[in-house]
Amino acid sequence: MAGPTQKVLYADIDLELSWSEAQLPQVERTKHVHALHPSLGKFIPQLVEAFLSRYFVAGECLYDPFCGSGTALVEANAYGCDAVGCDISAFNCLLSSVKTRRYDHALLAAELDGVLEQALASPAPRLEDATPWLRRWYARRALGELLAYRDAARELSPSGGDVARIVLSRAARSSRLTTHFDLDFPKAPVCEPYVCHKHKRVCRPVGEAAKFLRRYTRDTLRRLQAFADAQTGCPVQVLHADSRGAELPVRPSGVVTSPPYPGLIDYHEQHRYAYELLGLTDRRELEIGPATAGRGRAALAAYVGSMASVFLRVREALPADAPVVIVVNDTHELYPSVLEGAGLRLDDRLRRHVNRRTGRRLGEFYEDVLICRA
Repeated sequence: MAGPTQKVLYADIDLELSWSEAQLPQVERTKHVHALHPSLGKFIPQLVEAFLSRYFVAGECLYDPFCGSGTALVEANAYGCDAVGCDISAFNCLLSSVKTRRYDHALLAAELDGVLEQALASPAPRLEDATPWLRRWYARRALGELLAYRDAARELSPSGGDVARIVLSRAARSSRLTTHFDLDFPKAPVCEPYVCHKHKRVCRPVGEAAKFLRRYTRDTLRRLQAFADAQTGCPVQVLHADSRGAELPVRPSGVVTSPPYPGLIDYHEQHRYAYELLGLTDRRELEIGPATAGRGRAALAAYVGSMASVFLRVREALPADAPVVIVVNDTHELYPSVLEGAGLRLDDRLRRHVNRRTGRRLGEFYEDVLICRA
């Protein structure tokens, strides 16, 4: 039997929120700071741009209770809105803050170049002082270079130190003992040569981190400078907190967010290397719908209850009739119950086609955009 035609497939899709690969290539989806560090589960900046133009005016304040890597916060700033983001992940908060901060770029470049030179000239620290997880996932040389960079970065200014920690984390992601084609979901260290699906040849596990520290220092400086041209003076505040009970510093005008899906991603575990290297506070027990919880009946019920608590808090913080835009693939039809529990009114439910998924996950994929009112 023939499959549905493109006309039938796209009949119920908002084409202004759906792009082909030709219309929206990767270089545009990852422009300036949006590719400062890989992060699973983020939505594309052009989607946020569309929501801002539809539901916000410059000078208002956007709130994202699941700010993740900061996509909505970055775009709100470029649009001319104040922004507040909240996330339970300390690494996500660090990344969002680094993306949206204003810098003296000449000073930052001098700091990062200096810490790189110092780290690569230093003798390797005692690897025995590293955590067991780090010693398991890195070759000795790579781990020594990462630890030397971490130690040198402690001497930087607060803002320069935070940028250096993002450079370090990105280098740590790339220099793990894993295959080139499995940086998103490595299951165990790979210590022997392997057949590489990415390069179509036999490859060896990475044994150093220095080349990544050099590469990502240059790339990070370039991306931050590129975003500086689009930045406005609007303030961005990032809260490391549980959005079910977060106290917001200002009253937002509306919400744009992409909540975690139930049973899909462990948001702390995807950046485990950063938590191990940087000693970040780990609050994974407070994640909503982590992959470890699965998608059984009890897990989905817990997810609905937690999401209803978040959006009830959102509704209480917003003025009457404020827009609440939620991007979610609601496969299990959970959000009618979430919205009912939060007291939000559903004005519209749009559908969009996702033209390309994260990493190696392929296949047709659609998202719902729930347009709600407080």
